[in-house]
Amino acid sequence: MTQETFTFQAEVGKLLDIVARSLYSNREVFLRELVSNAADACDKLRYLTLTDPKLSDAGGDFRIELEVVAKNRTLTVRDNGIGMSRDELNELLGTIARSGTLAFAEQLDGDKNADMSLIGQFGVGFYSAFMVADLVTVITRKAGESTAWKWQSDGKGSYTIEEAGRDGPGTDVILTLGKDGKDYLEASTLKNVIRTYSDHIGIPIVLKAVKARDEDETLNTASALWTREKRDISKDQYKEFYHHVARGFDDPWHIMHNKVEGVLSYTTLLFIPGAPPWDLFHPDRKSQLKLYVNRVFITDDCEDLVPSYLRFLRGIVDSEDLNLNVSREMMQRDPKLAKIRKGLVRRVLGELRKKAEKAPESYAAFWDNFGPVLKEGLYEDSENRDALLALSRFRSTGKEGLMSLDDYVGAMPEGQDAIYYITGEDADKALASPHLEGFRAKDINVLVLTDPVDDFWISSVGTYNEKPFKSVTRAGADLDAVKDGADTDETDEVKSPEGIEALVGRVKAALEGTVKDVRTSSRLTDSAVCLVADDNDMDIHMEKLLRQHNRLGGDHVSRRILEINPSHPLVKSLAGLARDADGPDARIEDAAHLLFDQARIVEGEAPADPQAFVRRFSQMLEKSLVA
Repeated sequence: MTQETFTFQAEVGKLLDIVARSLYSNREVFLRELVSNAADACDKLRYLTLTDPKLSDAGGDFRIELEVVAKNRTLTVRDNGIGMSRDELNELLGTIARSGTLAFAEQLDGDKNADMSLIGQFGVGFYSAFMVADLVTVITRKAGESTAWKWQSDGKGSYTIEEAGRDGPGTDVILTLGKDGKDYLEASTLKNVIRTYSDHIGIPIVLKAVKARDEDETLNTASALWTREKRDISKDQYKEFYHHVARGFDDPWHIMHNKVEGVLSYTTLLFIPGAPPWDLFHPDRKSQLKLYVNRVFITDDCEDLVPSYLRFLRGIVDSEDLNLNVSREMMQRDPKLAKIRKGLVRRVLGELRKKAEKAPESYAAFWDNFGPVLKEGLYEDSENRDALLALSRFRSTGKEGLMSLDDYVGAMPEGQDAIYYITGEDADKALASPHLEGFRAKDINVLVLTDPVDDFWISSVGTYNEKPFKSVTRAGADLDAVKDGADTDETDEVKSPEGIEALVGRVKAALEGTVKDVRTSSRLTDSAVCLVADDNDMDIHMEKLLRQHNRLGGDHVSRRILEINPSHPLVKSLAGLARDADGPDARIEDAAHLLFDQARIVEGEAPADPQAFVRRFSQMLEKSLVA
């Protein structure tokens, strides 16, 4: 077959440009990335040989080889793993063949440290080879196929694919080293890199003898890290294993290494990342844990291993009691897996509780990274809801930093019988809402919820510690019963201006069919008006969110209640007009519509009738200037 030339996908080209500018702070990690890929390929074939009789002769003793040919300036990383077909070569090495490609590429901005982290998280470490190589050649043969293929590129925009020869399945990655990579022709350098970054790999990594009279040398311990005693594993070894399983360049925030023995035995080595993975909010919400049975890799796509709200976890689960010789689909229906899942959730939530109690500042950093994901469990996992509520942290109007629900309830003033909250897409905008004015005046704390999941879990949970959750945008927020602690004469009541009842009636008539009701407000201190939802209606932000995602029919908009601040100067003036008017007054009617539109604008909505709004506003401004 003739050689074919292809152009790299645009995103790959951008990535290679960054790599060419010496992206990685430690160039030696290219070898870690290639060895990790080789180990994964061996793990996959080892599993397939157990489930596919046709591949029974393809496996054997799995190993990864490093071979140096100094005269050609080449370093080869060779494995006898699963290999790649021609189409897989084209897909995996010519494109970033994962969903979210565009979003990933858009985040690459040339910042050395940030881009390094992104590339590592995205799992495209193969391209790090171009840091040290002027030419990269891949020769590979897919297990079960008879034809091998050769992929080659200098990393400058294109690559070629042609038929090749190879004995048995596996992959050779041949690096023709440039001037920046000559150190990797030295055996001492290779030994140091492997022992630093890849000692945990459970497959032998062998340095091929340069001369015929010499012997091959195994460079790593070649035992699965999680099978060792914790006391025999250093922090650096844990860290490098995390880099291997997470394909990240950050350090783990927390490490959990446990062995469970009993009716069901299994070992876990779990990591909570120090930085959010790039695909944390991908719609698939898949777990990234690797499942092993007796140290044989089974899958990294086991959806029943942990709930989706723990998808930020990285690491492995290895059980002695699951059946090797079944399909992945049957494995995921195994009742033993459900028991492992339950134990994992209990362990992780327990570890998080300890961190929250003993290291609250560190836990706050975790919450900033993964709190929005963990809160999905409040909506989805009723069994563990109480534990998740105790772990949840919130920003609020009355305290800097994060607070727990116990903190909130403990600080409630006398007379407050609910946990108040406001939802929104942006914290600053939510904090500027007029709905908060009365709560601030009474020193009542309000939780500020800005994650999309907040609208869903809070309606599902309902109460905490027998205190109901109440939105400040609902009509039933009764502040009169709450004592604000101020030294005031309780008999000194604020009097409503004369004519306020007449004004409310005229505004209600002007907005008939547009609002559900018009009433005076005790929640407003500075603003003239605000819109609130009736107690039985959907929360304002919740409805907006559902409209944005086309979850409500047509252009559905619920009618709201317009609340008027009787102590506002504008409202007092309008009350005077309403008191003295003998009949209809166009000024009051225009003001009613302007106040309604003002309330909509504050909520982030456009005026109900933009043209009418501009006309009324211009007329009122003109009259005020003439006067």
